[in-house]
Amino acid sequence: MNIIKRDGSQAVFDSGKIANAIRKANATVDDADKLTEARILRIASQIEQFAAAHDRALNVEEVQDLVETKIQEAGAHAVAKKYITYRFIQSLKRQNNTTDGEILTLINCTNEEAQQENANKNPRINSVQRDYMAGAVSKDVTKRLLLPADIVAAHEAGLIHFHDMDYYAQRMHNCDLVNLEDMLQNGTVISGTTIDRPHSFSTACNIATQIIAQVASNQYGGQSISLTHLAPFVQVSREKITKEVDEELGLVGASISAEKKSEIIEKRVRDEIVRGVQTIQYQVVTLMTTNGQAPFITVYMYLNEARDEQEKKDLAVIIEEMLKQRILGVKNEVGVYVTPAFPKLIYVLEEDNVKEGMPYFYLTELAARCTAKRMVPDYISEKMMLELKGDVYTCMGCRSFLTPDRFTDAGIGNISNAGNYVPGKHRYYGRFNQGVVTVNLVDIALSAVRAAGDGSSEDMRMAKFWEIFDERMQLCHRALCCRHERLKGTLSDAAPILWQYGALARLQKGEKIDRLLYDGYSTISLGYAGLWECVYALTGKKLTEFEGETLGLDIMKKLNEYTGKWKKESNIDFSLYGTPLESTTYRFAQCLQRRFGIVKGVTDRSYITNSYHVHVTESIDAFAKLALEAKFQQLSPGGAISYVEVPNMQDNIPAVISIMQFIYDHIMYAELNTKSDYCQVCGFDGEIEIVKDENGKLIWKCPNCGNTDQNKMNVARRTCGYIGSQYWNQGRTQEIKERVLHVSEHLHESCGCGRDCA
Repeated sequence: MNIIKRDGSQAVFDSGKIANAIRKANATVDDADKLTEARILRIASQIEQFAAAHDRALNVEEVQDLVETKIQEAGAHAVAKKYITYRFIQSLKRQNNTTDGEILTLINCTNEEAQQENANKNPRINSVQRDYMAGAVSKDVTKRLLLPADIVAAHEAGLIHFHDMDYYAQRMHNCDLVNLEDMLQNGTVISGTTIDRPHSFSTACNIATQIIAQVASNQYGGQSISLTHLAPFVQVSREKITKEVDEELGLVGASISAEKKSEIIEKRVRDEIVRGVQTIQYQVVTLMTTNGQAPFITVYMYLNEARDEQEKKDLAVIIEEMLKQRILGVKNEVGVYVTPAFPKLIYVLEEDNVKEGMPYFYLTELAARCTAKRMVPDYISEKMMLELKGDVYTCMGCRSFLTPDRFTDAGIGNISNAGNYVPGKHRYYGRFNQGVVTVNLVDIALSAVRAAGDGSSEDMRMAKFWEIFDERMQLCHRALCCRHERLKGTLSDAAPILWQYGALARLQKGEKIDRLLYDGYSTISLGYAGLWECVYALTGKKLTEFEGETLGLDIMKKLNEYTGKWKKESNIDFSLYGTPLESTTYRFAQCLQRRFGIVKGVTDRSYITNSYHVHVTESIDAFAKLALEAKFQQLSPGGAISYVEVPNMQDNIPAVISIMQFIYDHIMYAELNTKSDYCQVCGFDGEIEIVKDENGKLIWKCPNCGNTDQNKMNVARRTCGYIGSQYWNQGRTQEIKERVLHVSEHLHESCGCGRDCA
């Protein structure tokens, strides 16, 4: 059993240190106020038992809070006062060197909390350490100098989460929908070098990967590009290849039929597409940005985005090759093909590809095989997105969606000076998100229950809930305005690739980006987490029950009322966002346990549920889950994704397709989660298990050979929209371990009925 120290490193839990700390406080009070030695040992033992009952290591602050509580419960108020005073003095002493200590533990790789903060960063690599070190300094400056004290206090207490403090000091923003079309068609500048319009498809792909790397180094979230913007360069290559074939035939004095000539040209075009797609896949996987990780890049595949029939056919070939290469995977360090984390792929289900007999159904079958093997692509329903948003466009990463274009309809014009601006046409590429602040809904619910008192009626609890809810919304609004104000005044020179050379805008040098923060050009996100536990804490009902669903939807509607009100008041597109919570799920759970103790069904795990999702342990079939969550997804316009957990479906592709078709008819954006692992010690390629070690820590173990060395296995899991491959903190690991399947392994292989027909 371990304890997490303040610098993030772990040490063996020692109840003797607790007893010694109490003895020191005890020695400073009058004899009449002193605790007996037996009582001191009993308190230390009680805390040890409390820690042992958890599936995670407690941190020092949690343990000290427990010590205070237990001393008070023992009636030794004088001792408790001395102990609290001692903690305060020690806290003041630490303020000058906390950042230094954190940095040293990062360098020495002893900060386990930081090592498991991001499942796509390897904390042993110099560039990652450098990024974490810079982040530690930025967080320190942000907390002490840049943010109001009450917002910092709310963040520390887990009432809210002020995302990405490690980048806040630099005036950086969250995520982007890259205007790749403008950059390729009209040229760009990378590291001071002018890049003209490419003269082949493979060159366009190479330039695209360089753009991806540059963009990723100048923001901290996800980014998306569309394959449609690469499709015109297939025709550029076709024309170039045609000229080359004509020259070759002329050199040898040969004459062939038009049909044979076309066959030769199309074969060479196809070879060029293969090389170009391979460039994207391998460069994205092997690129390392300045923050020490592969770019968080999403590749969008939407046939109806093509401008004409020939471009659509060329786009279909690109999509086909992208899926084929992703099914193959990439080789790991021992030469075995495994599942890469990036690029994330999104495939749009549309009228001419979703059903058998449609012209592009073969691509949907290929996508289904890719999902069964490699967990991607994810799926957007053209039908549902048109219904909900009026346009079809990709998210800016794992789930963050732009609001529908309102500035075009208002006649505001080309405020970003984009080279591919079309008057009157809705605009999505080139837009971005300013940042996120997430509210902990579970804390509001438990605070309301506590304020209402034991034995209170549900009406009393709900009255308190909405009262506290309003207070937290005002807190979130002020925190979000801090994000917005931090970006105001940013000069285009801060990130030329973004603001001057087309990724987001083509502003002048020295020009401020302020104009792009209003009128809906960019969004800013109110995140929310733990709707499942929130509703259960208030009513004892689940979201899957009528009463729980009704309250859950009411809460979502209320959240939207606030973002709508703020938007109307400020002309800033505040939007409701289903926070993915990678590491924050663990932090929120720790904060809740510290504030409220263990509440059955609410705080009794080391994680809370992402956004509106059905709890991972809930027994529910895939179709019922997607149908239920669709109601909540449409109330999360700033971003959301639903998923179903499935077994190995590689031999049951019709069942995968039946789920995809259900997605098309019922929900805007969804994904299928499977497992894709490999043990480098024994060659096992099934599911790597999660088990407890002798200290109760959750670790990964090969069920075939018993290997537990994370450096000698490849594990890929989807945890927050993206696939992670560098492991997770204890809270997220517990969540992964407890996931139940939403699809039976015996789902009928031919009828696609969505039920267990075996």
